[in-house]
Amino acid sequence: MRPSPVVLSAAVSRLARHGAVSVWGRGFGDRSGSDTVSRRRGGTPVTPWLQEKSGVHARSSHHLDLDLAQKISIGENISRKDRFNFLVNTLLDLRDSKESVYGALDAWVAWERDFPIASLRRALIMLEKEHQWHRIIQVIKWMLSKGQGNTMGVYRMLIQALDMDHRAEEAHRFWEKKIGNDFHSVPWKLCTCMIGIYYRNNMLEHLVTLFKGLEAFDRKPPEKSVVQRVADAYEALGLLDEKTRVLEKYKHLFVDKTRDRAAQRVRSSSSREGKKEEVNTHQDSVD
Repeated sequence: MRPSPVVLSAAVSRLARHGAVSVWGRGFGDRSGSDTVSRRRGGTPVTPWLQEKSGVHARSSHHLDLDLAQKISIGENISRKDRFNFLVNTLLDLRDSKESVYGALDAWVAWERDFPIASLRRALIMLEKEHQWHRIIQVIKWMLSKGQGNTMGVYRMLIQALDMDHRAEEAHRFWEKKIGNDFHSVPWKLCTCMIGIYYRNNMLEHLVTLFKGLEAFDRKPPEKSVVQRVADAYEALGLLDEKTRVLEKYKHLFVDKTRDRAAQRVRSSSSREGKKEEVNTHQDSVD
C-alpha cells in the first residue's frame, strides 16, 4: 500500500524542518557530493536522506521520519496525480523557511527522470489562487537556481508575486537583470505588468524610462490604460510637454470603440439600403 499525499506531505515537511531533506533530482541540477541519487538492484531510485549532523547520525534523531522517507523515495510506486497533490500539499503546509522549501522541492524532484516543469507551473497556479505570494517567490527562485523556468511567463509570475509581497524594488532589480535589455521582443503583457508595478509603487522615473525604451523600438502600447499611466507619470514629474505628446500620439486608443462600432453598423445598414433601392429602381425601369 502506497502512502497517501497527506502522509507524504507530512513526512517531507518534518524532514525539511530537521534538515534531513537535501536531494538533487536525476538528470538535471547539481550531481556533486553525497546528495546524488543512487539506484537499487531492481532499478528503483533510492534517495540518500541521511546526513551527519553535529557528529550524530540522523537515524538516531529522526528514526520514524527516516522509515517513512525510505518508503516514499520509491517514486515509481506513486501515481503522477498523487505526486502533484503531494507537491501542492507540501508547499502549502511547510513553514516559512527557504531551507525547508528548497529541501522539500529537492526531495520531490528526485522522483522524476526529467525536470517536472509542467507540474511546477500547475503548482504555481494553485499557489496563486491561494494568494501564497511568498511561497511562489521561493518556488520560482528555486527553479531558476536549477537553470529551469527561464520563460517570460514564469518571469511575469515572479514580478507579480514580488509586487504583491511588497517587494517592488526587488521586482525592479529582477526586471533590470533578466528582462530590461530585451525591449524589441519582450511581450507587451509583461511590460504592462511592470508599468503597473511602477505606477502603484510611485516609481515613476522607472516607468517613463521603460516606456521610452519601448518607444525606441517602435513598440506601440496595446491599450489606453498604459498610455494614461505614462501620461500621469509625466505630469507628476513635471514633464507636461511629454504628457501632451504621448496623449496626442496615441489618441486613437481613447476612441469609444462601442460608439465607433455602432456608427459603423449604421453606415453598413445605410449602404445596404442604398444598394437595395438601386436594385429596385433598375427593376422598375426594366419593367
